[in-house]
Amino acid sequence: MKTPSLEIQIKTLPASAGVYQFYDTEEKLLYVGKAKNLKKRVRSYFTKTHDHNRTRLLVKKISRIKHIVVSSEMDALLLENNLIKTYQPRYNVMLKDDKTYPWLCIKNEAFPRIFLTRKMIRDGSEYFGPFTSVKTVRALLDLIKALYPLRTCKYDLSQEKIARQKYKVCLEYHLGNCAAPCVGKMATDEYNNNLQVIRQIIKGNFKNALKLFKEKMVQHAEAMEFEAAQLIKEKINILENYQAKTTVVNAKIDNVDVFTVFSDETYGYINFLQIAHGAIIRSHTLEIKKKLDETDAQLLALALIEIRQRFDSISPTVYTNIPLKINTDLEILQPKIGDKKALIDLSLRNAKYFRMERFKQIKIVDPERHEKRIVNQIKSDLRLAVAPQHIECFDNSNIQGTNPVAACVVFRNGKPSKKEYRHYNIKTVVGPDDFASMEEVVYRRYKRLRDEAQPLPQLIVIDGGKGQLSAALKSLDALELRGKIAIIGIAKRLEELFFPNDPIPLYLDKKSETLKVIQQLRNEAHRFGISFHRNKRSKSALVSELDQIQGIGPKTRAQLLKVFKSLKRIKEATPEELTAVVGPKKAKLFFEAFQKNTTN
Repeated sequence: MKTPSLEIQIKTLPASAGVYQFYDTEEKLLYVGKAKNLKKRVRSYFTKTHDHNRTRLLVKKISRIKHIVVSSEMDALLLENNLIKTYQPRYNVMLKDDKTYPWLCIKNEAFPRIFLTRKMIRDGSEYFGPFTSVKTVRALLDLIKALYPLRTCKYDLSQEKIARQKYKVCLEYHLGNCAAPCVGKMATDEYNNNLQVIRQIIKGNFKNALKLFKEKMVQHAEAMEFEAAQLIKEKINILENYQAKTTVVNAKIDNVDVFTVFSDETYGYINFLQIAHGAIIRSHTLEIKKKLDETDAQLLALALIEIRQRFDSISPTVYTNIPLKINTDLEILQPKIGDKKALIDLSLRNAKYFRMERFKQIKIVDPERHEKRIVNQIKSDLRLAVAPQHIECFDNSNIQGTNPVAACVVFRNGKPSKKEYRHYNIKTVVGPDDFASMEEVVYRRYKRLRDEAQPLPQLIVIDGGKGQLSAALKSLDALELRGKIAIIGIAKRLEELFFPNDPIPLYLDKKSETLKVIQQLRNEAHRFGISFHRNKRSKSALVSELDQIQGIGPKTRAQLLKVFKSLKRIKEATPEELTAVVGPKKAKLFFEAFQKNTTN
């Protein structure tokens, strides 16, 4: 597909947190930026007057906009950092140096230390982060040290040296900050058990730690040690507000490709995330048109080879969202939990956003393709035999049985065709009987279409549940149209879709385009019916008051309404104005009747 204009690209961006990338006409990366709201941030480049020549020049060069959606603003900040360091775009100046965000390191050694660092050394140590705030890391370290006594010295605490009593306890031991494993006062197993809990705290799973802190706070308070209790309370507040999970970076996930796929009736969408040194360095989404009802696995296998060749990927491991078997040396995994699954979810979200953007762009530049896709989607979701290019929806309207009316609205190719809307006065039903009213109006509508040899719709939507649907089916049976037209009912409370002879309703996803079209049909029918019912009630009230005037017939009433439009204006008219319309004799009757009502 040809690259859409910048205006269309901006219009179809999601209003989500993420990272945007600007490219020029030669596909060179110009700039990487982060945003809490991608659409607003990117639009601002093209609507603001920029003071700096550098920014104005950047905007002139932009030809294509790519983006990666992430879960939070913090994730966007971290991903921006990774992409700038990887590609060093010409117009990014803030993050090109060797500075990086802080990590928490659990050192690979006997009785491991835990400390803050900005450098990752591949020596088997564990790294958590990166974090966007040093303050957060230090607060977390303080919490860990307050909860568990850990060593801070750099001694080699081998069992041999401990046995030889090479070391002596230091000030940290006397202050209660260290349990002195250097002199054998703490066993390796106990220390390692503490580390297991600390790992969970760093990852954000600190339920047990919070419980222990709260118990300590209560103990201090009961012992009248309020200052100590307050210190622990402050640490609890920091811990409760701390959020360490991020799907953007995980030091344990290195040199991995992430592929996810999902598809609709005609297209498949495959997203690719490339992970290197624990960070996302690339995101790309591919759209593939189906030819012979290919499965998602077939589409993914095709795209995997194509994308890896295009970006020269040599990652030995691939994560996917569906099972995939291909003849290759690649290790293909399907993660179910944890950070690896979070990467799968992030990749799938980007694929879905890409599809949404394509739909928005197609709707603008190729409306016929958009309409065809919507109709085919309805066919698929409702399991219809033919694509419903012509849909009709019925709704009844009455208040306590008065002025019963019905409305029929018509959609062509998923859009309202208002010139074909029809109103119906209910003629054969007495009282508020929705079922009988529905039966009457459906019969009248399709008897006329059949008698006049007009085309029938491919789908009928009935506003109501099983009762209204059954009533409509009676009319189709009487007209021998059962089976020739698909028909469903929609119950408003839970948006249940009912089918003939099926007691179990269908529930569509709340974001489903099919459900949105059906809801639009139902709402249009309701609006159209209510407006007709309201007008009918108003005219009924108006005519009933004029009816009470002796000597005035229907022709005179119609003549007055045609000129004055409403009862209020008739009442406010002068004798001269009334005389000009109906003559002096009838004008006198009106004037006397209105004066009498005013006096009473």
